[in-house]
Parts: sequence; structure tokens; C-alpha cells
Amino acid sequence: MSHSKALQNSIFTTIGEVADELQMPCYVIGGYVRDYLLQRGNAKDIDIVAVGSGIKLAKAVAAQLIDSSEVKVFKNFGTAMLKHHSLEVEFVGARKESYQRDSRKPIVENGSLEDDQKRRDFTINALAISLNKNTFGELIDPFNGITDLKDKTIRTPLEPGITYSDDPLRMLRAIRFATQLDFTIETASLQAITSHANRLKIISNERVVDEIHKILLSSQPSKGFKLLYNTGLLKLILPELIALKGIEEVEGQRHKDNFWHTLEVVDNIAKTTNNLWLRWAALLHDIGKAPTKRFDKKIGWTFHAHEFVGSKMVYKIFKRLKMPLNEKMKFVQKMVLMSSRPIILSEDHVTDSAVRRLVFDAGEHIEDLMTLCEADITTKNPKKQKRYKNNFKIVREKIIEVEERDRIRNFQPPVSGEEIMKVFNLKPCREIGLIKDAIKEAILEGEIPNNYEAAYNYMLTKGKQMGLTHA
Repeated sequence: MSHSKALQNSIFTTIGEVADELQMPCYVIGGYVRDYLLQRGNAKDIDIVAVGSGIKLAKAVAAQLIDSSEVKVFKNFGTAMLKHHSLEVEFVGARKESYQRDSRKPIVENGSLEDDQKRRDFTINALAISLNKNTFGELIDPFNGITDLKDKTIRTPLEPGITYSDDPLRMLRAIRFATQLDFTIETASLQAITSHANRLKIISNERVVDEIHKILLSSQPSKGFKLLYNTGLLKLILPELIALKGIEEVEGQRHKDNFWHTLEVVDNIAKTTNNLWLRWAALLHDIGKAPTKRFDKKIGWTFHAHEFVGSKMVYKIFKRLKMPLNEKMKFVQKMVLMSSRPIILSEDHVTDSAVRRLVFDAGEHIEDLMTLCEADITTKNPKKQKRYKNNFKIVREKIIEVEERDRIRNFQPPVSGEEIMKVFNLKPCREIGLIKDAIKEAILEGEIPNNYEAAYNYMLTKGKQMGLTHA
């Protein structure tokens, strides 16, 4: 059966014609073929494998194309890449690989197409379609990847122990593909991942995090995290999450399992936002609960200041995993630190001043914070769930009402420090900060409106109380 439908873009015809001129068998392989067969839309990344020099083929193809970028050659890897319109096309020569125990970098030598397909991670990624004129559109599937696509199965071309031991990153890729595609990892493969889990230690943190990001950005991240947990990989990546697992009972009082609760929260938030860092906040929002868990005879289980402890832990996790320690990390910290604030508000009678403080502290991230808190509702009791959702609706309405009236978001004091200095003829001193804070507190408490005139008069009164003389 011909799959020439997959090759409608003229780039494939050009590559095939150039390959024929060079008398070089060549194929499109991997993700592009897989996604075409799954009808997931055409991928923008195209992998071309040539039985010969991939670099030579890339340069010859680029010479034939008008609207293409210059060929980028990666000599060490024997690959070349060119951009054509919105496509990124990577060329590589077919090769066979052998590995050493302490590295995922293989020893590479030239090989046949079959050698190249054997070195692929999964059968569904080893599918190739010929681009040469005589066999254009012909599918080469030595490992029955088509059946695995139909059966929604992740399976390795070779014995799984070899595949995962050679390149342990493939263990994470197996879980990531199972999560993204909603596939099942074949039993022997899953067992091999579990027994080779410790091999993950030779993989760089950057590579690991890249796969975790993709799992987090899937439509149901919990599937991936359950697999990471069951295979023993999660304890190597995020032991802080594992620490949340389990339910303790003392004197008949139990707390919920915060690990499974966290995975529910992540799935909930995945339905409402594609913001990767907000999804990270959902994943880490309760990590402070393990170190702060205490049992109090009068009130039962407590997790005092778990948000504060959790926000400190965010920095340590990001640093260890070599993730960005910039605004993205600070955003996750802020969300974790504030993750209980709207919940507390929704349980009490919502006062204007409490809402003003919430908006002041959350600033531009108030919407993200509310999204996180709504995702945090995981109760299975329909009455409770309805009550929580209604309460959050009231908080949201109150935020809009207070915002329109008091303009607290991204708050700037109506009276500046310079003006306070001028009015009271002061040099920089402690009193200026005290007056500014007093004005801010008065506005947040609703004692004065958030405008210049009210703030100026309040400043005069406060200065007088402090014994300052109006210049």
C-alpha cells in the first residue's frame, strides 16, 4: 500500500529526485510518519534518513530549493538541517550504534536502513516511507509499528532492556509518548523501565526536565506521573512529591493522600490553562505539607505554614534540576506561597479589605491564582464541591467589584516618597517609609479611597501624629 498522501508537500519530491541523482536510497522516518498515520496533523519537524551521507544530501537539496535557509551542519553528529518555509528538515546518514555503560552517547558507524530502524526508540517511531522515485510512498515497517499504532502500544524494536540501558532517556520518552498519545506501555517494556530506573542518573537534568515539561503540558498529566511513580523514576526526579504519598491515622483521625490529590489538581488545571509554569505551581502547591505535617490532639492533623515552606522548596527543586531561577521560578514560588489565600477567603464572609489585600499581594497574577485554587477542589462530595465553586464565584465577583472601585492591582502609592520629604522638609529617613506604609494600609483597609487627595490629607494627619512639621 502506497502512503504517497503523506508526501504531498513538494519538499519530499525534491528530496527524492536529488537522492536519485546521487544514487542514494532515502526515507522520511520517525515522528512525521507516526503523526501522519495517527492523523494528528502534519509535524513541522521532518527527519530524513539516507543510506549514505546525510550532509551531502542536505547540501544538494538546499541547492535545488529557492526558499530555504543555509544548511546547518553538525559534523560531530553527522547531521545537517535546513529550514524550508515553516518546516525544519533534518538529514542523517543511516547508521548503527553501540553504547558504553557510562554514557548515552553511542559509538556510530555507517549502516543500512534496517540498522537505523533498530536503533530507534519505539516501533511507532521506526516507521519509514521511501522517497526514491521507484518506491515513492512505500512503507518500511520491520517491527510491526503499524499494529502497535492501531493497538495504542509503546514497544521497543529490540529487547527493551537493551534499548533502555543503552539510552536511559528513552524510559522517560516511553512515559511521555504514553501520556501524550494515551497509549499503553507494553508489559515487558514497563518491567524493563522499572529494573533500569537507576540508569536515569547518567542523563542530564536538562534532558529530564524537557520530558517532564512535555508530560506536564499533556491533556492528562497524571497518567505520566503515575507511570513515573510506579516505575521508580519519580523518586529520582522529584522525591519531594513522593514524600506526600500515604495516609496516616492517629486516634481515628486521617488526612488525605496529598500525592494523589496533587495529581488530580494537575489534571484539573490542565483543562483550563496551557501555562507551563502554572501547571508546575499545581504540581508543587502542596510539597510543603510533608515537612510540616503534625498531629494535634485538639484539632487533628495540621500543616502549619506549608505554603511558606513549599515556596522555599521550589527554589531548591528548580536549582537541583537546573531549571530557570528567574521570573518563572519566582512566579511558581508566589503561586505556592499564596495557594491557600483565596480558599481561606472563600470559607469566610468575604470582606472588601481581605479582597483588596489578596489583589494587592497577587498583583498581575490574581487570575492565575484563582485558576490554581479552583483546580484545587478535588472533593468527591457533590454538595461540598458545589459550595466551594459557588464561594469562588463570589470571591471572583468581589475581586472585579473591588478592582473597579479601588484599582489595587499593580498598586502605586498616590503620594510618593519624594513628596513626603518635600512636605515635611525631610532627608531620607525611616519616617518616610512609615508614612508610605500607613497610607497603603489605610487604602487596603478601606479607611481612605485610593486617590491623591485622600492620601495627601492622610499623610498630613499621620505626619502630625509623628511630630513632624508641615513645611
